Amino acid sequence: MRDFSASKAYFERAAKVIPGGIYGSKSPGFLVPGRYPYYLSRGKGSRIFDVDGNEFIDYLCGYGSQIVGYGNPAVDGPAFEQARKGDLLNQPHPAMVELAERLVALVEGMNWAVFVKNGTDATTLATSIARADTGKQIIIAADGAYHGAANWCSTNVFPVFTQAEQRDLRFFPYNDIAALEACFREERGKIACLILTPYHHPTYKPQQLPTPEFLQAAERLCRAEGAWFIVDDIRANFRLDVRGSHVYFGAHPDLVAMGKALANGYPISVLMGSEKLRKTASSFFITGTYWMSAVPMIAALATLDEMERMGGTARLARLGGMLREGLEKLGREAGFGARVSGPPAIPYLTFDEDPDLYLNQRFCAAMADRGVFMHPHHNWFMSLAHTEDDIAQTLEAARGAFQELRPLPHAY
Repeated sequence: MRDFSASKAYFERAAKVIPGGIYGSKSPGFLVPGRYPYYLSRGKGSRIFDVDGNEFIDYLCGYGSQIVGYGNPAVDGPAFEQARKGDLLNQPHPAMVELAERLVALVEGMNWAVFVKNGTDATTLATSIARADTGKQIIIAADGAYHGAANWCSTNVFPVFTQAEQRDLRFFPYNDIAALEACFREERGKIACLILTPYHHPTYKPQQLPTPEFLQAAERLCRAEGAWFIVDDIRANFRLDVRGSHVYFGAHPDLVAMGKALANGYPISVLMGSEKLRKTASSFFITGTYWMSAVPMIAALATLDEMERMGGTARLARLGGMLREGLEKLGREAGFGARVSGPPAIPYLTFDEDPDLYLNQRFCAAMADRGVFMHPHHNWFMSLAHTEDDIAQTLEAARGAFQELRPLPHAY
């Protein structure tokens, strides 16, 4: 057990002035209270450090935002230089044009780009443009999917009380073609768009990869309905394929929302679209005070360069595969049905014996005790800053964690 006294002191102060102390998915209750730090002070490469001085090999990577490592000088150098010159100016910096050109050339099937700050901004803008273009209201999404924190898209995951914003959403089980066809049949003539993550990463559950037949059906149904197909690639973008995760899975969306790793933690997201939606996007009132700040755009350009230099998606897949193979092997040796789901670059561990995730929480808490930060309820992320030595240290910690839990399998 590590000393988190400074973290706890900050949390006691926070509870007096911030609702919940720490809100959202960063709250202590979303992890394991008392077994993780509440506040972090810095990060470097693949490591994070808390306010008590504890060090962790990090597999959350700023909830996916860090892809080339914390404090990477190749990204921070040009970003800091622009910050000294000015970040948020009256008019956009030329980097906005350069980044849009770079992304349009890189991301397959996309012809234009609009920059925003958060993933929620991008997904909300995508559905709004789809509704404006079609004149229809219904949005179809997968049951349990997360598309942001706005009320329209969080209703199926977290309870909200704005019933009007739930009215025009329809949900179906991911990968269930018959259920998706039923949704389109029941709402024929009213559907503006279908929004999907490139693969299914519901909270608290194993991740699901799409079948080719499912994606083909999604595209066929959208075309027949005259609805737009949106891929929410906020979480996975650039970890699976630099041309977009839709390329990795063989999909052909009309709109793609990206964020998180786009600028290695600097606040920027992007909505990209096909030529067919350019006119509607051009006529749409798109604005936000901070949406054209220069520093994140400079950082994004540098991040794309640094990703390529550090080995890109092939390296992420190789390191993630090493981690997955090692964890599953150690789990089997300890008598557990430990399974790592999702793409190798974005893994998540669950136990066959653990339907309520209690064992998963205990495993991740045991890993935190050993200096490895793995989230018990949220998928993990590999970064290009991770090394083979990091993987080896992680697996040695996992060996001890599995052994610590060995007396419990009979209870599940």
